Amino acid sequence: MLSIAVVDDEPVFQQIICGYIEQYGQKYHQQFRTTCFKDGLDIADEYKAKWDIIFLDIRMEHMDGMSAARRIRSLDPNVVLIFITTLAQYAVHGYEVNALDFVLKPLSYEQFELRMTKAINAAVKQQTSKQIYLRKHNDWVRLSTNDVLYIEVKGHNLNYVTDAEVFEKRATIGAAEEELAGMFFARCSQSYLVNLKRIDRISGDEVVIGEHRLTISRNRKKEFLQQFSSFLEAEY
Repeated sequence: MLSIAVVDDEPVFQQIICGYIEQYGQKYHQQFRTTCFKDGLDIADEYKAKWDIIFLDIRMEHMDGMSAARRIRSLDPNVVLIFITTLAQYAVHGYEVNALDFVLKPLSYEQFELRMTKAINAAVKQQTSKQIYLRKHNDWVRLSTNDVLYIEVKGHNLNYVTDAEVFEKRATIGAAEEELAGMFFARCSQSYLVNLKRIDRISGDEVVIGEHRLTISRNRKKEFLQQFSSFLEAEY
């Protein structure tokens, strides 16, 4: 069940949005856990990362929506943010906090339904990822599993390969596979644990991810292709 927060200082709009959420749930046979807040400060102060989707009014008295969004985003990189506004020009600043979209007041159900579907899809996708910490030199870096292309065995260590850089971790590939269970990672060989979401194509006995070409071992091929097929069915 997805958790949704509605943050708006006008009770009438709180009621409208909560009513639309209920209407959406009845139409598509879904249940949501919905909580209302009357100001940005109410949700941003002592924020806990327990929300999947937040509808956030931009203009509020004590803490405006953009300030609240900045605080929320600094603590929670995964929550889906949708701004509520009377003027579209305010919504252009949403890119600063990686907002998914915005809805305009006065709000129609048709407009809301489109954004709600988009938000649910984004939230569900976030649930198939997790945050991990990897060490680089003397720093710990937080990384989303969605950013990992694949993991490679290098001696007694693992290399976590991303688009931008490679992180090293002292662990076994079996331990990494267990840690990433449910995150759509699969072994194509003894040496590689592949993020199925990042595969560009499978060509013969190779997995292609961008410029990387990884060999699929003979004894892993059948199981790996079955896992990839199951992933495609789940995604599409």
